[in-house]
Amino acid sequence: MAVVKELLRTESDGTLSFGDYTLASKTKLEDFEFQGNLYKVKTFAEITKLEKNGMFVYESVPGTAVENFKAEDGTVSFKVSAPKDVQFTLELEADSEYVVYMDGVNMGDMKTNLSGKLSVSAEMDEGKTVEVKIEKK
Repeated sequence: MAVVKELLRTESDGTLSFGDYTLASKTKLEDFEFQGNLYKVKTFAEITKLEKNGMFVYESVPGTAVENFKAEDGTVSFKVSAPKDVQFTLELEADSEYVVYMDGVNMGDMKTNLSGKLSVSAEMDEGKTVEVKIEKK
């Protein structure tokens, strides 16, 4: 998977791609309009963060490249790559249960905290892409 050199872009299938973990220093892009919302991305080797209308959406440590990010109707799906193991956090519905799938394998049920955050760890290798799908139960 290639990093997203534009930092944030719209894909032809109506999804978003963002993040460049190869950058040495924090780089950001603000006021990116997509489907009537304004997005902001901050990304570099140590962290990638996406906000929508000023609200938290996605964060990873270390930085990642995310392709085909789609969040709707209780489901979030995307492809993620990073040079090493990663932890990403998503803003979902508070105090709810979700099923987490990675590369089509059910990784189990997870519950969001009272603020709606769900954190997931993934084993990564340079050049490897993991397909993530998170569905509300």
